[in-house]
Amino acid sequence: MAMAVSVSSFHTHLLNRSNCKVSWRPLAVHNMKMRVPYDLKQGQSRIFHELPSGLSMEVIVQKGSEKDRGNVECPPLVFVHGSYHAAWCWAQHWLPFFSASGYDCYALSLLGQGESDAPADSVAGTLQTHARDVANFINKKITSPPVLLGHSFGGLIIQYYISNLGNDKLKEILYPKLRGAVLACSVPPSGNSGLVWRYLFSNPIAAFKETFFSATMEDHVVKRYQELMKESSRMPLFDLRKLNASLPVPSVPNLPLEVLVLGASNDFIVDEEGLKETAKFYGVSPICVEGVAHDMMLDTSWEKGAEVILSWLNGLDM
Repeated sequence: MAMAVSVSSFHTHLLNRSNCKVSWRPLAVHNMKMRVPYDLKQGQSRIFHELPSGLSMEVIVQKGSEKDRGNVECPPLVFVHGSYHAAWCWAQHWLPFFSASGYDCYALSLLGQGESDAPADSVAGTLQTHARDVANFINKKITSPPVLLGHSFGGLIIQYYISNLGNDKLKEILYPKLRGAVLACSVPPSGNSGLVWRYLFSNPIAAFKETFFSATMEDHVVKRYQELMKESSRMPLFDLRKLNASLPVPSVPNLPLEVLVLGASNDFIVDEEGLKETAKFYGVSPICVEGVAHDMMLDTSWEKGAEVILSWLNGLDM
């Protein structure tokens, strides 16, 4: 039986809102950045995209190398993280990997996460507001239809984005067309996949490790990621009760893009049932990467998932 999503209560000590004052527009909180810094790699830069609300989103950018791909133009790649993560989770391995193959890469930190501004609320947003923020970035900063890549709850945000694509002219203005979408270890459309988060940051590294990573990952690396994850989420992405009430994601009768549904054989969070549900929803066959855990973009065998995605991207050009 599927369980409703629950979230850790550790967020309450990360956000002290006693000094927040009500103003005529959402308050941009600039003094609540990550206390555990993430140093960018060579070729990466950090920019801040201002949203219509006045709040700014962190974006880590890595432009594609001048690799000879003939007359084939690589679509831009826009990465969307899930809970307890931020743009840095893509910058560690996947941004260098895909940029080396010629793809311009943009990793977003959703509001209230990473170095992005935090809204004057107890949660960072809703499925709808996060999707609109992603769409606004694409509208303003990306010049050709991109491929959206989402992990975990980031995949659910992308699913909501996809549900707004179609023949509605107003939605076309708000939600730019996509070249494709990759859902990696994504929360399924119903939101029900046995996701239990409550104990993750109160338990020892061993429990944290087995949830996100493979057993072969060295403890000092796990500890570093644990620290980054704690600092990445100054507030929850969603009010999960409201989120669950808004699901499932609306279906798209005539899917206007290619979708890759990718899972991990050692994923404790999104199980095989959740993977199959997402694939069935989009009418595709899922791909399960062997020997990889939930955080496939950070895991010891991170290149396995990246290579599957690169092969799929190459197929988009055919």
